[in-house]
Formats: sequence, C-alpha cells, structure tokens
Amino acid sequence: QVRLVESGGGLVQAGGSLRLSCAASGRTFSRYTMGWFRQAPGKEREFVAAVTWSGESTLYAGSVKGRFTISRDGAKSTAYLQMNRLDPEDTAVYYCVAGSGYGSGWSTDFWGQGTQVTVSS
Repeated sequence: QVRLVESGGGLVQAGGSLRLSCAASGRTFSRYTMGWFRQAPGKEREFVAAVTWSGESTLYAGSVKGRFTISRDGAKSTAYLQMNRLDPEDTAVYYCVAGSGYGSGWSTDFWGQGTQVTVSS
C-alpha cells in the first residue's frame, strides 16, 4: 500500500512557476512509476507526466512538454512536478499517482487527494 500527499499548489500569475511535491509512504515506493494527472472544472481528468521508478524515463502530455519537469527523490520518497511558464489553461486540481508498469501499461493504483493550482491571466 502507498499513501500519497501532495503539496505546493496555489495561485500564480500567468507566466509564473510552481513546484508540486508528492510525499509517499509505504515501503514499495521505489518500485512504482510516479506521475501526475489533473482535472479542470467541467473537464475530464487528464494525464500530465510520469517518471519511472529509476527516474531515468519520463513521459509528458503534449500540452506541458517543455514547460513542466517531473522528477523523484528516492531517498525522500518524494516526487516533484516543476511547472514553468504557467498558463490559465493549466488551472486544475493536480493529483499525484503511483502504480506499477509504465506508459500505456501504467496501473495507476494509488492516488493522492489533490492540490489546487490556479493560474490568473
């Protein structure tokens, strides 16, 4: 079992930056792919980014590629999402996710409670 707690959300102006953190508890953290999904009001939840257990491979949604960077620190059992050049379209609740597999085979078994990111124009 893995418990995920997000932090770092907030209100930022367009063009600004935020860094989200996801603290994981559970001894199997290092075995899981970690990532982020988001859900904007009235929209479906969508994939944002993922990083393998080793940290060597990453995936990004096209809408955030080049602006967002995902990483993880195994020693701290924490995953991060650095978000730069934020746009009002990035406004959403961001969820940390963990699970086995990768890419289309990612199981997304565990979810955090979400953190709100609001980008003002």
